[in-house]
Amino acid sequence: MESENNRKGLSLWQVVVIGVAYMAPATVFDTFGIISRVTEGRVPLAYVLALIAMLLTAFSYARFSKLSPKSGSAYTYTTETCGKTAGFFVGWCSLIDYLLIPLVNVLLASFYLNALMPDISYTGWVLIMVGLLTLINSFRINILANFSFVFIAATIAMMLVFIFLVVTGIGNSHGYGSVMTLTPLFNGNPEYLTLLTGVSLVCFSYLGFDAVSTLAHESKNPTKTIPRAIILTTVLGGIIFITVSWFVQLSFPSLEQFKNPDEALPEIALYVGGVFFQSALLTVQIMNAFASGLASHASASRLLYIMGRDGVFNQKVFGSVNARLGTPLYSIFFVGMISLLAIVVDLATVVSLVSFGALIAFTMVNFSVFMKFFVIRKERTGFKNIFFNLLLPLASVLCLLGLWLHLEKSALQFGGIWLVTGILLLLYKKMRKQPISFGATT
Repeated sequence: MESENNRKGLSLWQVVVIGVAYMAPATVFDTFGIISRVTEGRVPLAYVLALIAMLLTAFSYARFSKLSPKSGSAYTYTTETCGKTAGFFVGWCSLIDYLLIPLVNVLLASFYLNALMPDISYTGWVLIMVGLLTLINSFRINILANFSFVFIAATIAMMLVFIFLVVTGIGNSHGYGSVMTLTPLFNGNPEYLTLLTGVSLVCFSYLGFDAVSTLAHESKNPTKTIPRAIILTTVLGGIIFITVSWFVQLSFPSLEQFKNPDEALPEIALYVGGVFFQSALLTVQIMNAFASGLASHASASRLLYIMGRDGVFNQKVFGSVNARLGTPLYSIFFVGMISLLAIVVDLATVVSLVSFGALIAFTMVNFSVFMKFFVIRKERTGFKNIFFNLLLPLASVLCLLGLWLHLEKSALQFGGIWLVTGILLLLYKKMRKQPISFGATT
């Protein structure tokens, strides 16, 4: 399988495209009103600070991915460094993150589709979306990369049109009136607590780099491709978020003109480009959700496969790969079934659970860098080792601590319930003497 991957696997840019698609870059329009309200008009600065914080963690992911061609994300990295039990709990907490993001994308895409074409019910659109995402993911990963490229290209093209419309109409009554200004970044507001709250919200826009690490066994030369893809995905995602939010903030320094600031996308499009552009941007938003749905569905099924391969779940079901297609079909179908819950679940609850799982994974990967290199390998002499093996992961954990402090109470409650469920599963497997053979295969 390894030689086949080297011959037919994903290239660097295919992996990056999947990672960027996972981020759903057009959500910068969706969330602008919320983030602008929280940060008091400093959305671009929130994305800049979030990029710095996430790059620290992305660097930790990249360091681990250089060591082994195995897929696995935070789950594998923690297992190999901190032991089976710690790895199990990180994998378990990450799993809720991976399983729910495809559901979120199905929910959002179905909502937009139902608004544009109400003749088909919301439930009908959920069934159609889940069916398409599951079908496309069942084929070889290269097909997924090609679909993602088309959707991301369309999204970026629409963003460029938006920027052009903002620049050419910069003299409108509600904008800053000039492109040559730093006011969207620094508006003179000294309040930093509200800014940090905004940073904690937008950090989860950068989750694509974590998903990239699950694609190692399907990539060409994974020990080189995956580390580069992790950093490139984070940087490119940051450039998109910062640039687009800059021009939105440039055009809308306050939220006074919005009737519904928390759902500002339709009004942003209408004010900037009129009714036609509004329809076009909503269409691209559906494509954006679909592209993110494809990428997140793929990543979730790969994590299930890895955990099934290691005996956490049934190996015959979740740890198997279809011989003809080269994809973990049962895991893909399972993710599809979970995504059907979009018919009944509440978006706010789902998002709070995603943030809990992501923070667990990020924190443990940074801690594992410290354990792997500073403690186990004893690479502690010289400034370079001290900086990369101690100071950098410590700085990243401190950044994440700020996010933990701003995590919603509901996220901690639902996350705690999920964690207790994982403890019960682990106790059950130990009572049944079912071994968890972490990292048995690649």
